[in-house]
Order: sequence, then structure tokens, then C-alpha cells
Amino acid sequence: MRPKSPGTPPAVVADSAYGAILGDVSEVIVAARRTAARSVNSVMTAAYWLIGRRIVESEQKGGVRAEYGEKLIERLAADLSARYGKGFSVRNVWQMRAFYLAWPNLQTPSAESDKPKILQTPSAESSLPILSAPSRETGHGAIEQFLKNVSFHFPLPWSAYVRLLAVKNENARRFYETEALRGGWSVRQLDRQINSQFYERTALSHNKAAMLAKGQKALPEDRITPEEEIKDPYVLEFLGLKDEYSESDLEEALIRHLETFLLELGGDFCFAGRQKRLRIGDEWYRVDLVFFHRRLQCLVIVELKIGKFTHADAGQMHLYLNYAQEHWTRDGENPPVGLILCAQKDEAVVRYALDRLPNKVLAAEYKTALPDEKELAAEIERTRAALERRMIVRQRRGGGGE
Repeated sequence: MRPKSPGTPPAVVADSAYGAILGDVSEVIVAARRTAARSVNSVMTAAYWLIGRRIVESEQKGGVRAEYGEKLIERLAADLSARYGKGFSVRNVWQMRAFYLAWPNLQTPSAESDKPKILQTPSAESSLPILSAPSRETGHGAIEQFLKNVSFHFPLPWSAYVRLLAVKNENARRFYETEALRGGWSVRQLDRQINSQFYERTALSHNKAAMLAKGQKALPEDRITPEEEIKDPYVLEFLGLKDEYSESDLEEALIRHLETFLLELGGDFCFAGRQKRLRIGDEWYRVDLVFFHRRLQCLVIVELKIGKFTHADAGQMHLYLNYAQEHWTRDGENPPVGLILCAQKDEAVVRYALDRLPNKVLAAEYKTALPDEKELAAEIERTRAALERRMIVRQRRGGGGE
């Protein structure tokens, strides 16, 4: 008889009983992660509301309000960024001010309000008592208690309020806020409903109750995992955490290997960043790798795709290049170039985004200085295959296989 391998668990618990235990434990973990994300979001939202309130109060006491407010926010953004890192750009601080102005009296829509009525006026609100903001002299304890009290007034995540701020019609904004609270909408579902003009379509409908019921149904793409909630860029910035993660172990390993591979190609590539975040409007994006090429005197934006190359990948790359041209490129540098690497199983593909360069001579120079597309594709294929073999071996060892 062949002895059991050391990794084989003893058959003490029946499969059915173990399945129930695993399911219960998994539910606890998922619930705990969601609760943690909600807790951070509520405190963060309360903090931003309080910051916005403090700014507005200061403006009202200042001289020429518009000029005073603009200078105040610019100075605050610079000092807060220097002291606490990301998350306090001029745009973000303006959003905090706008957030307070949109919700000055801490009015929260009722999830139990009569459904069709919310289309008429924003009257389906429960006015909660206005709290006195703590002063410096009251100490940290009073501020913490104040934040806790305020957090109950804002049950949606901060990302949702940022999206709601873009809705200029106050009735529509209150409608979306109420429906998001009543239906437990994710930020993706809220964004989808706003983009599809759900408020206007419901207002014009003869059967508003049916429209509201239909709008509460989530689509598969609306779902957000607890991990995604915790790794929300706003949350990471608020907690001062570094954002250095990828969607999968394979993608992470490929990116790290390609980073090393490019740095070893003659020394022209200088590493500038990994998983570098950027924000366009209210949308967050991440660029896999950013290099500076010394010979070409330009940034090289690298994006890795595990699946097949599509036209959407090219469109996204040009979005990144336009942003990099405006915000990351310094005087005297050439326009940035994009490198799209696709690691599909049956074929590795490499595409350079060169069509927006100012002239063909520069494009030709880029072509000769950058790595050969076939060489890069072959390296991707070799690396992907080696990593997948390594992962299979590791899984077998962990699962008690031979």
C-alpha cells in the first residue's frame, strides 16, 4: 500500500460537514472585509465633510471670498500633501469643499421612503440635528467622537459621493442617493444608472414603481469584491498605504520579470514606476510600468494584457499617453511612447503606440532604439510558460500531490 504524502489531510471531517464549515468561515471573512471597508469609508467621508466645512467657514470670514478661497485651497493642498502624502491634491480639496456645500445640514435620504415620491422633490429626507464642530482646544477625543457621529449621516462610500457631486440637478442627485441606499448599489451600479439617465427615464415613465424595481437589479459587472473595496484608491490614499498590487499572481510575476528584462537591455531604460496611478476626471487608472528612455529622451508607458489584444487596449494606451504628455513630460523631452504587451496563451503580441508622434523621422528613431517586437514577444511567451509551470508545481505540492 502506498503511504500518504505528508501534505494529505487526515479524513477526520466528512466532506459535507467540512464544506459547511468552510462556507461559514468564508462568509465571516467576506463580511468582515466588507465591514472594514465600510468603516474606513464612513470615517473618511466624515473627515472630508468636516474639512469642507472648515474651509467654507474660513471663506465666509475671509475678504474677497472667491480669491481667498482659491488661495486657501491651493495652500492647504500643498501643505497637506507634504504632511500626509497623496489624497490632498487641489482637486481633492475642492471636492471636500463641494461635498460640504452639497450636504450642509447632514440630511440623509430615507431608505424607507415612498418610492414614487422621490421623483417629485428631495423631501424624502430625515433632517438630523446639526452638530457643533469641535475646536482645537477640545482635543483628539472630541474630534474622534464628532467624526463617529457624522459618519452615520453618510452611509454610502466616499467614491459614491464623488460620483454624485457630478450630478448638477439636486433632485436627481437626491434620487440617486436614495436609490443607492435603498438598493445597496455598488459604486459601479450607481455610475451605470447615472450614465444611463435612470432618473430622467423614471420621471418620464408611466409606471414609476416598475422602473424603480427594475433599477434595483444589479448586473454581473456591478459587483465589487471586498478586496476591491479595501483597495479603492481613495481608501488607500486616506490610510497612507502604498498601492502596489496586481489582479493576479501571474500578472504580477510577468510585470516584475519584464521590468528586469527591459532594464537589462543596454541600460537605456530607467525605471520610473510600477502600478502608477493616475486620475482622469473621477476615474482611476493604473499604468503597469513607466520607464524613461535615456537615448530617446522620453517616457515609455508599458501595459501588460493577459488576454487578447483589442482596439480598446490601443484606445486606453492613447489615453495614458495623452495624460503623460500633459502631466508627466518635462520641458525638452520627446513625446511619450506606449508599449502594449499581450500574453495570450496561443500567441504573445507586442504593439508600439507611435502614430501620434510629430513626424516620421522621430517614429523611425523610436523603432530602432526600442526593443524588437519579436524579441519581446518571445520573452513574454517564455516567461509566461515558465511561470505557469512553476505555479502548477507549487499547487501540487501544496495540495499533497506527488
